[in-house]
Amino acid sequence: MSSHKRYVVVGTGGRCRMFIDAIYQAPFSEHADLVGLCDISQTRMDFWNRHITGELGGENLPTYHADDFDKMIAELKPDVVIVTTVDSLHHNYIIRAMELGCDVVSEKPMTTDEVKAKAIFDAIERTGQNLRVTFNYRYQTAISKMREIIASGAIGTPTHVDFQWYLDTSHGADYFRRWHREMDKSGGLLVHKSTHHFDLVNFLIDDYADTVFAMGDLKFYGKENAEARGEKYSYQRYTGNVTKEQDPFALDLTADERSKGLYFDAEKDSGYIRDRNVFGDAPPVDIYDTHAVLVRYRNGVVLNYSMYAYCPWEGERITVNGTKGTLEYFSRGQGHVIRGQSDDELADEQYAGEKYMRLQKMFQPPESIEIPPAKGGHGGGDAKILERIFLPDLPPDPLKRDATHIDGAASILVGVAGNRSIATGQPVRLDDLLPLPPKASGAQASDVASLAGTAK
Repeated sequence: MSSHKRYVVVGTGGRCRMFIDAIYQAPFSEHADLVGLCDISQTRMDFWNRHITGELGGENLPTYHADDFDKMIAELKPDVVIVTTVDSLHHNYIIRAMELGCDVVSEKPMTTDEVKAKAIFDAIERTGQNLRVTFNYRYQTAISKMREIIASGAIGTPTHVDFQWYLDTSHGADYFRRWHREMDKSGGLLVHKSTHHFDLVNFLIDDYADTVFAMGDLKFYGKENAEARGEKYSYQRYTGNVTKEQDPFALDLTADERSKGLYFDAEKDSGYIRDRNVFGDAPPVDIYDTHAVLVRYRNGVVLNYSMYAYCPWEGERITVNGTKGTLEYFSRGQGHVIRGQSDDELADEQYAGEKYMRLQKMFQPPESIEIPPAKGGHGGGDAKILERIFLPDLPPDPLKRDATHIDGAASILVGVAGNRSIATGQPVRLDDLLPLPPKASGAQASDVASLAGTAK
């Protein structure tokens, strides 16, 4: 009997590549078989089959339209369903996969609101199946080092977190070209993007949120903001209408094989336009691009969180304050400079980034903390989480980074509560949305004492 687990992927946009490529490469290929693809677009599934039979050296996989999801499960008998669809559809496939006897690996966010999260909880209780949420941020080498230091007691008991996230005019703008610009599909950036950040804080301070108060607005993207600045755009999409030299926000879906195959060519059977004008109104942008969130946790920790999506550079600053000191992490990426519009020599010399971590105990000078080197995407997080998903018999993780469905709900609920607070002007308690059990205990000093480099 084969020891391989059988996997299928539902939702074959760009995000599924991490899972597909991993399954066909050692050591994951020794334990996992990808046996089928499911999507609304045959064009997208055909693209991945060409990738699998070409670059990956695999065999052509059977494909199923989304309407035939049950048929796929019955015919292919997978052990695990990997869900990488539009966020607002995650719950449909998570729940149905479990009802059909499969475990599930879901991309973040687990879902987009408390009603869908409750339905997932009910399905897990009813079926006994398992759900993993892919919070790769927890596995980044820098974040793992932060958790190790905090768990060691180096800053005492955490009391306050300051978290600033800056999305630049490349990455940040991309959310406003895609389906993410529609609140009913993504839950807005406080759910789709910030789920990473809220989960990270839950992980670092080992607790779940209690109360959320937030302010947010659409201040830069969207037609009305552009027109208020005196900008007029005659096109609703970029490809075929404008170049990046003419509009720095332009995206050409025919410029590379992947974008063309997955999106431009697939428009005929998906109906999805991937390159909407970020200052257009088809459909209108109804999410926020500027956010300020205040959170009180069950253990009394206070989080001050901000995120905006039109910064000239991308990066983050995370400061965790405690009764004995402060731990700070800062990462600044390269600024967004457009070749042809700016001097190319200046672009080559553009500030390429900065990264540091500092621990400062009370009444002592700051100490620079070495950030372990990272291999692979997302600061080494992708490689580590793939190991935890696909490899059997892994040793225990002292940092306890594997995220459960409860962790998935705990992170989105902060964003859901934030959106509700923005709309009403009132603080929102998470227990009024979906009561969660006490957080399972995370890494403790005794768990991490043997890890090399732990700050004492």
